[in-house]
Amino acid sequence: MPNFPTAPDSLICPADSIFDIQSVRQRIEAAAAADGDEATLRAAVVPVLMEARKAGMAKIAEAFAADPFAARPTTRAYTWLTDCIVITALEVATRYMHPHPEGGEEDRLSLVAVGGYGRGEMAPYSDVDLLFLTPTKITSWAEKVIESMLYLLWDLRLKVGHASRTVRDCLKLGREDFTIRTALLEHRFLAGDEKLAKELAERLSSDLFRNTAPEFIEAKLAERDQRHERQGGQRYVVEPNVKEGKGGLRDLQSLFWIAKYLHGVQKVEDLVKLDVFTQEEFETFMSAEDFLWAVRCHLHLLTNRASDQLTFDLQVEVADRMGYEDKGGRRAVEHFMQDYFRHATETGDLTRIFLTKLESMHVKSEPLLERIFRRTPRVKAGYRVVHGRLAVEDEEAFLADKLNLLRVFEEGLRTGMLIHPDAMRLVKANLDLIDDDMRNDKEARRIFLDLMLKHGNPERGLRRMNELGVLAAFIPEFEPIVAMMQFNMYHSYTVDEHTIQCIRTLSEIEHGDLVESLPLASRILKEGVNRKVLYVALLLHDIGKGRDEDHSVLGARISRKVAPRLGLNKAECETVEWLVRYHLLMSDTAQKRDISDPRTLRDFAKAVETRKRLDLLTVLTVCDIRGVGPNTWNNWKAVLLRQLHRDTTVALEHGLEELNRKTRGTEARKLLREALDGWDPAALRAETGRHYPPYWQGLDTNTHVVFANLLRDIPDTEVRIDLHPDEDRDATRACFALVDHPGIFSRLAGALALVGANVVDARTYTSKDGYATAVFWIQDADGHPYEESRLPRLTQMIHKTLLGEIKTSEAMLARDKIKKRERAFKVPTSITFDNEGSDIYTIIEVDTRDRPGLLFDLTRTLAANNVYIASAVIATYGEQVVDSFYVKDMFGLKFHSEPRCKTLEKKLRAAIEKGAERAIS
Repeated sequence: MPNFPTAPDSLICPADSIFDIQSVRQRIEAAAAADGDEATLRAAVVPVLMEARKAGMAKIAEAFAADPFAARPTTRAYTWLTDCIVITALEVATRYMHPHPEGGEEDRLSLVAVGGYGRGEMAPYSDVDLLFLTPTKITSWAEKVIESMLYLLWDLRLKVGHASRTVRDCLKLGREDFTIRTALLEHRFLAGDEKLAKELAERLSSDLFRNTAPEFIEAKLAERDQRHERQGGQRYVVEPNVKEGKGGLRDLQSLFWIAKYLHGVQKVEDLVKLDVFTQEEFETFMSAEDFLWAVRCHLHLLTNRASDQLTFDLQVEVADRMGYEDKGGRRAVEHFMQDYFRHATETGDLTRIFLTKLESMHVKSEPLLERIFRRTPRVKAGYRVVHGRLAVEDEEAFLADKLNLLRVFEEGLRTGMLIHPDAMRLVKANLDLIDDDMRNDKEARRIFLDLMLKHGNPERGLRRMNELGVLAAFIPEFEPIVAMMQFNMYHSYTVDEHTIQCIRTLSEIEHGDLVESLPLASRILKEGVNRKVLYVALLLHDIGKGRDEDHSVLGARISRKVAPRLGLNKAECETVEWLVRYHLLMSDTAQKRDISDPRTLRDFAKAVETRKRLDLLTVLTVCDIRGVGPNTWNNWKAVLLRQLHRDTTVALEHGLEELNRKTRGTEARKLLREALDGWDPAALRAETGRHYPPYWQGLDTNTHVVFANLLRDIPDTEVRIDLHPDEDRDATRACFALVDHPGIFSRLAGALALVGANVVDARTYTSKDGYATAVFWIQDADGHPYEESRLPRLTQMIHKTLLGEIKTSEAMLARDKIKKRERAFKVPTSITFDNEGSDIYTIIEVDTRDRPGLLFDLTRTLAANNVYIASAVIATYGEQVVDSFYVKDMFGLKFHSEPRCKTLEKKLRAAIEKGAERAIS
């Protein structure tokens, strides 16, 4: 009969409250005493074990909720509960269902836990991996026991991974398959024949693990690289996988597997005795592992399944369970994720240290080609090359001059070598040497600026400095944004990583790598700007994030202190401060305003004042947008920024009067006449005379040509549509011509929403002879122009909606939904009325939570209140959207009445709230 192991005393709650062995045994004995076959006994036993398991799970969950960071006692408790269930199942199978035959040497069976279960680390819904070990091939008795036991476990809804093997099988398969070898590395005897389990342990050590460490290590490292690639390739993925992602639990487990394989260690602390980790590094390992296991357990409990992806909605719930609170202008979830990313970074540091130790022992080999072709660079005095990495010659001499804490990064960039982790450890352990004297040292300033300006790879130097804490030590104002997560769908990176990505983009533009995709920024840099100002401004542009105050205002104030400390002169400091204060001005103007409106351009030109500032701000804006994430930059934004830069340049060089409506309208009509060469003169006169001035300045000549053809001889009963992919803008241009009537903009917005189109820009104009000419730029769900093949069906669907065959408001109910994982985002609604931003329109800006039917709801509300919409500019930032409407009242006037504006705002808010409730129902 199996013996239960002694319960550990370091569980989250008392062992007998998790599983009362005696009580369960008594109930099973009573069930076995009743007459019946195996099926009857199983039917009686399963409820007993199910009840015990549920009660045990509930006890552990309750204790864990009261102590939400106590990961190790919790994972041990789940392991203990699983042990009790599994051993009881074996006991039922061998004692009551299939009693052991007398004297059969071959009828021996050893039950062994492998993998994570063997390691004794179990989350609530972890797999239960079992090895049934037999001395020779499986006998009929063993087969019956295994089958009966598995049926019991499956009935309990445990996810069981199992294998039945001999010791010889284990050795053979372990040689062929590294996954099996890893699972065997962490085997743990549970019950049955202990002698057989001991034989397995001895044979694994002597016949499989010995002298095979290099191949195992190479396999584990290759597996790690592939896993990271699948999970996004870097540790700052906004929805990380706690188990498989970079800096996750699997990385820590891989270190331990290799250490166990190589040194036979049973505990992580043994690595300190072996001088692989320092005591401090061991504590870092334990802290990171504790935190990640706690997060994983909370994820399992929240989802009631084996779930390891920290999705947006679950981030909020895990943060709440772990006791994080809103403070300092940031949400609890942002504080939680900052801790998460800091632990992930520390895991990366430990991995580097460990791998270097392997290299120094010649266990981990370099790729063959690198060994053959690498030429060892010449390094400056005080450094040496170890395994192709930059190492410190004499630690004492190195620390005697604290500037070496910066010089080592400069030497790394100069030689193109990675820094040896022993050197990194030395730097990290002596960050206290970086004091105010060093921060204000002229040579220290030079080294730091050269790291960005001179060596051609600032990203690598800054990232390593950031990970080791040097960047935050040298610029203390940078420390709050290290690993700071921005809880939204727009930003793909933490604030510090976003900053480094921006600087990387600037460096790539300078090297000429992005001439084709960024011609304007490339040209500006080629013509020459103050590089020092640009790099420092990018480094500091988001340094004010995460506080109650507007981050641009706070950032400008911080830059006023930091820029002089970095050695910039007074004029450079003022420019940096201006760039940080207004780093969002150009992107906001281009994406949230109608840049064909002369007033928009005049106001922007007055704000930037000089061509030098305009050029610097343009490059900074491009880098900032590209640094948000891999798919944020597109041709639509590129076209808007290029047009804004071009028109503002004209205004700054030739005077603001160049931007008046009359001049631009005359030029537009002239270009249309040239484009319509061959038209009947009377028809041409009719076309150039039928539109009001805003039409001529708001659209390009190609679009004027499309409308001229759509309007030609159009009957009053017809709706004419032209859909055309505009590759230059990464959008499909949708032109509509029809008889004008109130609410036309809303009807068109509704029709487009129903076909799943995302509107990025829209204009509507009424001609003097009563026709509406509306143009929308739309994208599909992935943010791309619609494929040509989809346009006919799209046109057909829009026609049906406009002709009333589909009732928009009813059809919208099914489409206007927010995905579950995106519901955790909170976007406060802000509505402003601006009568200064345009000469002839009131601009109503609605900043709120995006959803498919929002534009339809807003435009329908405006139409119902007799508001004429001339144009709408839509800027989307992940889950947030800013819709700017250029409007007039029914008499063609601006909205100057404050009570009228307040009434309209109230109705817009009501429409937003009602739609939001519908979207999450």
